[in-house]
Amino acid sequence: MSKPHAPHTFGATTTATEVIDGVDLHGRRAVVTGASSGIGVETARALAAAGADVTLAVRNTDAGNHVAARLEAELPPNSGQLTVGRLDLADRSTVETFVADWTGPLHILVNNAGVMALPQLTRTPDGREMQFSVNHLGHFALAVGLRPALAAADGARIVSVASIGHLFSPVVFDDLDYRFRPYDPWTSYGQSKTANVLFAVGAAERWADDGIAAHALMPGNIADTSLARHLDLEQLAGFMDTTGLALPPGKTIEQGAATSVLLAASPIVEGITGRYFEDCTQAQTVTERAGAIAGVAPYALDRDNAAGLWAVSEALVR
Repeated sequence: MSKPHAPHTFGATTTATEVIDGVDLHGRRAVVTGASSGIGVETARALAAAGADVTLAVRNTDAGNHVAARLEAELPPNSGQLTVGRLDLADRSTVETFVADWTGPLHILVNNAGVMALPQLTRTPDGREMQFSVNHLGHFALAVGLRPALAAADGARIVSVASIGHLFSPVVFDDLDYRFRPYDPWTSYGQSKTANVLFAVGAAERWADDGIAAHALMPGNIADTSLARHLDLEQLAGFMDTTGLALPPGKTIEQGAATSVLLAASPIVEGITGRYFEDCTQAQTVTERAGAIAGVAPYALDRDNAAGLWAVSEALVR
C-alpha cells in the first residue's frame, strides 16, 4: 500500500475519502456489516474505491442490493467488486450460514451494524437481550467463525464500531439480559458498546499470532443515520439530562466513517492492535462520565474484563 497523507492531517473533520486517498487495496477482500445505511455505506464505498472487493453483510438484502447498485454507479473505474450477503445478527442461523458460505481469505472485517436505545426490553429468539445480542454476540460469533479466513489473509484487520455510549455502563456480567435489574435503554446500549471495545482487546491478545489486528472506535455524533430510529423527539431532547453525557460536535456521515476506514486500511496504524480510537486518533482514558464528550473508560480496556467477556460469549454462542 502506498502512503496517504501524514497522520497529523487527520482529525475530527477528516472524511473517509481523505483517509483512503493513496491507499491501494486491490486483491483484498472486506466484509462490512450493516452496510445498507449510514456510515456502513460510506465505509464500503471507501474500501471499494481503493480496490477492495467488499461484501455488504446486511439484514435486508433488498436494501443492500439497492445500495450496491448505487455505489457501483458512483464508484470510479478500477474499483473493487461489491456483493451482498444476508446477515441478521439477532438470528444465529444467518451468522452460521454466512460463515459457512465464505471461502478464501478475508483481509478486513468491519463490525459496523448495531441498534441503539430500544425503548422496551426486547429479546432475541434465543432469549438474549436484543442490544447486547445484536451489537456484541452476533458480531462475536461472526468474527470467531471467520477467524480461519482472517488468519489466511496474513495481516487481517478487525474493526469494532463502538461508541462514546460505552460510558453509560460497563458489562454487567451478573445480569447481561436484564432479568433482575429494571431495563434501561441507555445502560443496555452502554454495556453492548463496552463489549465491542472489550472484544477488540480480547481478539488482539488471542489472535496476534494469526497476524490479526483488532481495534475499536467511536465514529462520532452523527445524526443522519438509522441508528437512532427508535428514539422519538422527546427522548432526543432529554438525552443529555437522561444520560449525563455531553454530545460531541456533530459530524457528517462521510466524517463518521473516517475512523473505521483508517483502522481498516491505513498504514498509519500498522503494527499496533487492541486500541480504541476516535477522530482518527487513539483516545485518552477518562475517569467519569459527567461532562465527557470524548475518551474511553478504563473498564472497557481492562484485560481481565476482556477475558471474562470472551469466556461468557463463547458459552453463549455455542
